[in-house]
Parts: sequence; structure tokens; C-alpha cells
Amino acid sequence: MSVILSEKGKDRNSGQPVLAEFSFSHQLSLQTAIERSQSYLLKEQKPEGYWIGELIVDSTLVSDTIAYHHWNGKVDPIWQRKAVQHIFSKQLLDGGWNIYFGGPAEVNATVKAYLALKLAGVPVTDPRMLRARQVALTLGGVPRMNTFSKLYLALLGLFPWEYVPTIPSEIILIGKWFHVNFNEMSSWSRSMLVPLAIINHFKPTRRPAGVTLDELYPEGYHERDLRLPRDPKRFTLRNFFLWMDDFLKFIEKSRLRPFRKLALRKAERWMLERFEGTDGLAAIFPAMLNSLIALKALGYCDDHPEVLRAERELKKLEDETETSVRIEPCFSPVWDTAIVAVALRESGVSEHLPAMKRAAQWLMEREIRFRGDWAIKNSAKVEPSGWVFEFNNKWNPDVDDTAMVLLALRRLTADQPQRLSECFDRGVKWMLTFQCKDGGWASFDKDCTKSILEKVPFADHNAMLDPECADITARILELLGYEGYRVDHPQVQKALEFIREHQEEDGSWYGRWGVNYIYGTWQVLRGLWALKINMHQDWLLAARNWIESVQHEDGGWGERCNTYDDPVFKGQGPSTASQTAWALMGLCTFGDPDRPSLRRGIDYLVRTQNPDGSWAEHETTGTGFPRVFYLKYDMYRNSWPLLALATYRQLLARRLGNGQASLPKRA
Repeated sequence: MSVILSEKGKDRNSGQPVLAEFSFSHQLSLQTAIERSQSYLLKEQKPEGYWIGELIVDSTLVSDTIAYHHWNGKVDPIWQRKAVQHIFSKQLLDGGWNIYFGGPAEVNATVKAYLALKLAGVPVTDPRMLRARQVALTLGGVPRMNTFSKLYLALLGLFPWEYVPTIPSEIILIGKWFHVNFNEMSSWSRSMLVPLAIINHFKPTRRPAGVTLDELYPEGYHERDLRLPRDPKRFTLRNFFLWMDDFLKFIEKSRLRPFRKLALRKAERWMLERFEGTDGLAAIFPAMLNSLIALKALGYCDDHPEVLRAERELKKLEDETETSVRIEPCFSPVWDTAIVAVALRESGVSEHLPAMKRAAQWLMEREIRFRGDWAIKNSAKVEPSGWVFEFNNKWNPDVDDTAMVLLALRRLTADQPQRLSECFDRGVKWMLTFQCKDGGWASFDKDCTKSILEKVPFADHNAMLDPECADITARILELLGYEGYRVDHPQVQKALEFIREHQEEDGSWYGRWGVNYIYGTWQVLRGLWALKINMHQDWLLAARNWIESVQHEDGGWGERCNTYDDPVFKGQGPSTASQTAWALMGLCTFGDPDRPSLRRGIDYLVRTQNPDGSWAEHETTGTGFPRVFYLKYDMYRNSWPLLALATYRQLLARRLGNGQASLPKRA
């Protein structure tokens, strides 16, 4: 149902028409959409009390797994046939493979897919393979792949080890006494690099018979094409690290490694320790697969309990059907549950509903009371707390998930109210200790921003650091605002300075963990509104104007991952339910339910809702590592729209004088 509106004047700031209030029929359609969404989400809850949606990614995880099985020498032909079907289903018309929906072919994804299909026995003369080969060569072929991809090829004897950047296991011995040390890397990089350092030492190469990738080397095995490119200027940090890599390779060949045995023992111990209390190392696919290969490189037999456990946890990530198999990079139950709980409560679902009490209980049980790796850089004397993204990952609770869980818990109740209150207070205190020097918050660690690490040769996965970002900082400000923190609170003041400093010239904010400027801008506006800041200041009106400037003709909003490559694409992409919801929540912070852009956006969500209360969405709107890895959170298309509709209904109620006019209070 389209919303037909009548003009009743002009907005004095923008000159846009101000429209008459919703008629009763339109309020009814809004209410109907909310109730449908509530019903859908409540049916999706698991008996234990949590929600979880699939994390949908590109074809690379399936490609990597095929390559691993051939390296390991154990291939299930039925499983492999399904994996091949999945890879072909992701192939683009031009023959390549991309890393996000609607994106262009990407070299790592394309070469990995080509190799996996070749290993699986697909003839190179197959028309699909011929197209893939041509695209791969156009993109630069094997030499243009990133370090981690080349290392996997080296394991199969398909890339020379001498041109793979060295990952020395001795890095784990470097402590705080040195400016650049192991713990200055992001938590996910540490989890990936420790097993890779073990692999790099043993170089357990197992070349499948009759398989080469010679056809994907545009210049053949020539040094000028295989070695990492140097900077034109002779004396740069990058060149320094490349010279260091040459030196390390000389040491490797000369076996001048006095600390290698000690480093390998510590790396093995570090890895085994972090298997405990987790669903595999760091509970993420790359670290889990790397650790399995590392165990085998260390000589662990196939029936060793640690090997069996690693294989079992990896297998859990597979979504297998009769004809295909997909692999998720990890699971997202805590994150999904927190968002859905917030959306349901804000939309009017009672906290006393059994479903909501089960959610509260489940979230409380997920609190991590263990002093994990975060304590290395965060020396604050605070009780351990925090939440993770996945089911179990006790070593790495993160700030973003913690903030989202706290936003949920403050609106929930439980049979043990005292326990909930203590859990909430402990989480807030823990979270506040992670504020960085510049006033912002990052995801896992505190002040993990030494840019020199981005120059090391194996840093081309674009994830060596864990920088502070506006979206996480603003989510924390949102929570603090609801909890009554004032703008003159020292930590809030520092955070506001960080937010101001990171605003783009056009008024938007970069989104680190969601795609992209729509995500960042919405979260900042919502955070500032919760602090009761005057939203009609020029710098905030600039953000509103930017959101409105990228609204589509259909009333929705959309943005693709190419904005991380070039901001010129800001706000461009097919409209999606999740991104439209973000934009609408940003506009709601300005307090005018009659604004045309807001009305058109609400109409888009109401109009595109499916009869069962869900929304359809194909686009990739989640960010893993910008320019490298993206995710489609399947729960986003249903949770965020409900929260947006609920936020708008609250705004409309305040305008009509029959709803709450204040911020929601803690339950």
C-alpha cells in the first residue's frame, strides 16, 4: 500500500514540503507490518532462547576446503560434487568470481575457484573453466593474489615458497618491550598468523598428481612477477620490511635460527590453549583451518583428539543440502539475538513474554567471566566480562557485541533480576575500560593502531590492526545516553570529539562493520540522539541532508561494498531492507515524522514486506575486512526493519501526543 500524503507547508531548513499526519489507514498498515514482523521473528527463535541467521559469504571458503581435502589426501567424492555445484552457482557471467553480491570478479576468489574445480576433476576445456582462466589472467593471475592465498598454493606445490613472505614463528616471542610486537596485531590476525607461522616453518608441501596452475602465471615463474613489488622510492618502510623478508629467508636457508625451537613450542602451546573454551581457534574459519593444517604439520596423527576436534568444529560450519554445500565463516548467535531482542522490545513486545525471558537468560549465560587476551593491552583493574559474536570463544570477547547485548539486557527482565542487574553493570564497566587514547572504541582490543604493521609483507589481508571506528563508538554512546550519562562526562566528551573528527566533508560517517556510510551515519545519529544532543546543529543537519541525498526513487536506500574501494559510490546500490532501516533510524533522530524522505522510506518497508512478515534481500551489507571479505547477515533483513518501524511509530506517537515522549527506560 503506497502512502498518499498531502502538503501542508515548507520546512524552513530544507525547503522540502512538510506533509500531513498519517491517516488512520496508514497507521494501521504500519501497525500491521510491525505485528507481522514480530510474529515472524518470534517463530524463528530457537528453543534455547537465541536467534541465529546464516552468514552468507563468497565462494572462497568452499574453494579453500576442497584444496585442503586434496592436500590432506582424503576426498569425499559426494561432498566434493556438492562443493563443485556451489562454486559454479557463484560464477559470474564473465567467468570470474566476486567477493560480494553484485561486485566484479576478484583475483583471489577467481583463482581459488578455478583451482578447486581443477582439483575436483573439472576439465580445463570446460567452457566455464576457459572463461574463468581468461578472467584470472586479466586480473593478473596467481602473482596478484594476497599472501595467505599464495601460502595455500605453496602447500600444494603450486607457488614457490621462496616468494611467499616469511611469517617467522619468533614473532610470538616479542613482548611489550618492543614497539612492534605480537600483541600489537589485531586478535583475528594473531589467531591466523600463529598457525601460519608453524606452517611456514615446516612447509608441508603435498602436490596433487597431474595438477598445475602454469596457465595462470602471465609471465611464467619469473622473479620480476613473483616477488612482491618494491616501492619506487628506495628508502620506505615497505622496502625496509621487504629487505627484512629477504634477510629472514637467508636465515631460513642457513638454518641460523637459535630461537626457532622455543618459538615453535610457544606457538603450539598458544594455539592449544586457545582451543579451550572455543568452537575452534578464534571460532572463525581461517584460523580454524590454519590450525588444523598446523597440527598435521607438527606431526599430530589423524586420530589425535585435537585433530578430531578441529575437524569436527570445521564441519559444523557447513550447510549441506542434497545438491550443494555452503560454508559459513563463523556463527553469529549472540549478535543476532541481541539485535532481535532490542527490535522486539522496542516494537512493544513485553519483557515478561516467555520468549523474551528465555532470550535474557541465554544472553546472561553467554557472559564471559575469563580474563582473556584482551587483558594484555587493557591493564584496567576491572572484573572480566563481555560477550562474543559466536557461541563459544572465551579468549576474545569484543566491545561491539558487548554494547549490543547491553542494549538488549537493559530492556529485558529475568527470573533472577539481581543477577541480570549485576551482569549489566559489570558489562558496562568492562566496556568503558576499552576507550582508546583518541576517544574512540575499537572492536576487540585497546589502542591496536600501530600503522607500521600494515607495511609488513604478509599484511595484505587488510586486517593487521583493530582501529577505533565511529559506528562502535556511537553504539556505546547510545547505550550511555539511555543510561543517563551526560555530555559533560569525561569519557563521553572524548568520544564526541572522536565523532566530530571523523565526520566526512559531506556530513556522513564511514562504517567499519556495516556497508558503509549509511551504516556509519545512522549509528552516529542514533548515538547522539540518545545523549539528548541538539540534533539541529549544522553538522548534524549535514548528515541528515546526506542521507536524504542518496535516497532512491523507490523510497529505499542501498549501498554496495565498492564504497570501500572508492567513496564516489557512496549511497549507490539497489535498495535493501536493512540499509533502508538504518537510514530511517538516522532520520528519525531529527524528530519530524512528517518529513517526506521519512514517509517514503517507511512506505518502502511496508510495501516490500512479505506476507509472512519477512523481507527479501540479496545484497551484501555486512563488513568483515574492507576490500577483502564481506558477509551477508541473513538476520539483518528482518531484525533492522522491525526496529526502524518501531522507532518511527514511537516518533509518530510523540507527535500525535499519545505515546512516550522520552527515551525508553531500563527495564
